[in-house]
Amino acid sequence: MARATKEQSEITARRIREVATGMFAERGYASVGLEEVAAAAQVTRGAVYHHYGNKQTLFEAVAAAAQQRVADAVTAAADAAADPWDGLIAGCRAFLTVSVTDSHRRILLLDAPAVMGWSTWRSQDAAASGHHLTEAIADLAATGHLTITSPEATSALLSGAMNEAALRIAEAPDRDAALEETWSDLTRLLNGLRSAAGPASSGYA
Repeated sequence: MARATKEQSEITARRIREVATGMFAERGYASVGLEEVAAAAQVTRGAVYHHYGNKQTLFEAVAAAAQQRVADAVTAAADAAADPWDGLIAGCRAFLTVSVTDSHRRILLLDAPAVMGWSTWRSQDAAASGHHLTEAIADLAATGHLTITSPEATSALLSGAMNEAALRIAEAPDRDAALEETWSDLTRLLNGLRSAAGPASSGYA
């Protein structure tokens, strides 16, 4: 009985979060009320408060789930690549592509930094995908594919550039065109880090 109750509680919490995701993505944080979320999810307002406490906590759960979906897309793209370098390229492309979709761009790029605060947003982003990027860069440097001084510094630079690029794409009137021109320049930047000496070098300057 207790197990069934727990499972039902998890189902209810997930339904609330999924409904809220659609509403936040379409209308933005400021235009969504918890009463509307409750009605759309077909639960009581008390159920929403029970599971999430307040609107900001609900939004943070929505944002965390969205960040995890982006991270999963990046990982899947990287894992499907032929080699680690192609994996880095594919992962970066997946990040930009998925981050600016209608279901993610308003939540992650437009509302999250303001609603959650920069520090919280950044820490959630790092937890979802940042450490994977650092690991990928460290592996490429260790095998001589990249000539860099610090994987952590390079990861921070690349992550910051991609977040800013994603924001630019998200706000562009023609997102497809903005994505392609951004990707063209980002590819040049990535290739600039690639070691001319090849895998035999240490990878660290």
